Amino acid sequence: MKTLRVDLADRSYPIFIGEGLLDNSELLLPHIKGGSVLVVTNATVSPLYLDKVTSHLSGLKYSVIELPDGEEYKNLDTLNSIYTHLLEHRLDRNTTLIALGGGVVGDITGYAAASYQRGVNFIQIPTTVLSQVDSSVGGKTAVNHPLGKNMIGAFHQPQCVIADISTLSTLPRRELSAGIAEVIKYGILGDREFFVWLEENIEDLMALNADKLVYAIQRSCQNKADIVAQDEKESGQRALLNLGHTYGHAIETKMGYGEWLHGEAVGAGMVMAAELSEACGWITVDDLQRITKLIQRGELPVAPPGDMTADDFVANMSRDKKVLDGVLRLVLIKSIGEAVVTSDYPKDKLLACLPS
Repeated sequence: MKTLRVDLADRSYPIFIGEGLLDNSELLLPHIKGGSVLVVTNATVSPLYLDKVTSHLSGLKYSVIELPDGEEYKNLDTLNSIYTHLLEHRLDRNTTLIALGGGVVGDITGYAAASYQRGVNFIQIPTTVLSQVDSSVGGKTAVNHPLGKNMIGAFHQPQCVIADISTLSTLPRRELSAGIAEVIKYGILGDREFFVWLEENIEDLMALNADKLVYAIQRSCQNKADIVAQDEKESGQRALLNLGHTYGHAIETKMGYGEWLHGEAVGAGMVMAAELSEACGWITVDDLQRITKLIQRGELPVAPPGDMTADDFVANMSRDKKVLDGVLRLVLIKSIGEAVVTSDYPKDKLLACLPS
């Protein structure tokens, strides 16, 4: 088992990464605050891993709410069902919420915890690659709105993150690829050495090699933890973590949540960001080809949906959270291993790199 720490003073917390961690009550129980627990999971994960988690909760007052599975359910209606459960069971401020599932479960549970009675504790138990390397770490919580992804949310840090790679054995291939997109992201935006390692090991990751999975998840989480420790609420450097996401969120919003998986949209979005970066003369054609090839080897799309137009992208990107005072900032690439958040790019080149 590997243990990392997100350093946020009195809100610091550990990330546990390894195999068979759901069998270890000593990782979970010390981080439960109070005597009541609500486990939030979904219809896919529940039959696989719920019993492992609840077996550690004897002696505590606990209940379970099972959400429908899918990005299309990451909305205010589903969030309200969690509030209703909390209220009906008279759960108070000493309740701990446990998010058992992928990024949707983690995001919506985290936001419920952030807002219920103005904030209760929660624990992340991510069960997908995407959630283990990205969404469970850093305290971003949110739900989607029909007009924009993750536009309603809060920063709320978990008590701990338990990333058991054993859960990845049941992950559909498409979900595995979606998570690999976020792994590749860390190499592009700030860790060139990791990018090279991924070029050498991507097939082993896709084959679920345990040692290499632990290494990739650990390295990704360390990259994110270092950035979050410096910029918890995305006032500066943390925005780098949105590489590919402005394009990707536009795809998800236009296509309908769940049609493209988040990681698939980010994969295509990172290629689009790389294409604009190359058009601006910041990266070489060789760099663009290396990025595109690695994303392809992760079995991800490298182009947006064929029926999306430049107008579709402009309309949806204009509502992105990185728009400040009407100016769209993008995460672009200076070189493999170095990204920048900037509005200083030729607008004609942005339009030229969008689909016609």
